[in-house]
Amino acid sequence: MATKKKQAGPATGTAQSTPTGDTVLRVTQVRSSIGCKQNQRATLLSLGLRKIRQSVDRADTPQVRGMIHTVRHLVTVEEVSA
Repeated sequence: MATKKKQAGPATGTAQSTPTGDTVLRVTQVRSSIGCKQNQRATLLSLGLRKIRQSVDRADTPQVRGMIHTVRHLVTVEEVSA
């Protein structure tokens, strides 16, 4: 009996790349990245954070929420209307 492989169709999951509204997240670094893992340091830099008490505004997308989840112990987040 031969097994048939399923072929994946075109990706229709565009919900991850679209913003969740007009919400903007203000991310503030509150702790140092000294002693953290390398991927957490890189995530802080990707968010645009270099110093403690520095804040950046980012669009509320699933990608940004994932980055915030990676460094959630180093930052605080508040929602700001655009």
